[in-house]
Amino acid sequence: MANTYGKVSGTFQEIENAYGKVSGTWQEADEIYGKVSGVWKLVFAAFTPGSIQTLSSGSGTFTVPDGANAIHIQASAGGGGGAAGGASYDKAGGESAGAGGGSGAYVSDKVFTVTAGETISYSIGGGGAPGNQTANFNQPRIASAGSSTTLSGSTAGAIFTLGAGGGSSGTGGGVQGPLRTNTAGTGGSASISGTVVSSGTFRDSDGTTKNITSLTSGPVGTFNQSGNGVSGSNNGNCSGDNCRIGGSTGATSYSGNVAGGAGGSSSGSGTAGSAGTRGSGGGGGAAQVTGGGATNGASGGNGEVRYRFLRVN
Repeated sequence: MANTYGKVSGTFQEIENAYGKVSGTWQEADEIYGKVSGVWKLVFAAFTPGSIQTLSSGSGTFTVPDGANAIHIQASAGGGGGAAGGASYDKAGGESAGAGGGSGAYVSDKVFTVTAGETISYSIGGGGAPGNQTANFNQPRIASAGSSTTLSGSTAGAIFTLGAGGGSSGTGGGVQGPLRTNTAGTGGSASISGTVVSSGTFRDSDGTTKNITSLTSGPVGTFNQSGNGVSGSNNGNCSGDNCRIGGSTGATSYSGNVAGGAGGSSSGSGTAGSAGTRGSGGGGGAAQVTGGGATNGASGGNGEVRYRFLRVN
């Protein structure tokens, strides 16, 4: 359908919203039809947002559709950090848990200004790899940080950069001591550069007009939220040869609303840490499981962008 124009003060301007009187009351029109060669054809349709689109890996571009002037970011996060495995010793007087990975910075239910026809570029941050190196009796064990999630527009410029969570580490230990130093992964930092829309109304997909402050479907559950990630947990070292210690939990993402990866269990033959999700940190490995030894840490959760376009008035 071609763009529709009307005269305003003698000048043709593109119609973005149209109104007509119904029973004496002005109401916004959903559609306008006109006769073309004797046939009624649709010449105007008010912009209606579609469903939430999810980007969970890679990079690329998409285009702002005609009629839209804003993008609703329901959820976005940088990649979470990986976690280190646990470590056991011969005669060091203790055992070591793997610390948890950090979480990525986030955006939840935030609306930014964009321009119809504009190209939006994205890059989704990956989760960091776990640290399960095996040299020198599993020491050091150093996990990788995740990578950042970014969004920018050809007109709007940089919209946001959501920094990744850091990887955890266990360094400085020896087979017969000393016990290693365990360091949790740190949280990523959020950089918000786009123009934020904090008030106004829009026509939703069900045809009703809503205030944008009603957009609360994201992980935080409150409109217009963004912030930094947080550090993973760190169970450290237990005391005494052959003591058992569970792995540390990965950092939560989205201000505590998405759990981090669980730490590995030291019970019985033990379990490895579990991976993070949606930008949360990986869980660390346990130490001194049945039969001796330690379990592995896990990777951080990938970042994401969940979005849809709106027309905010």
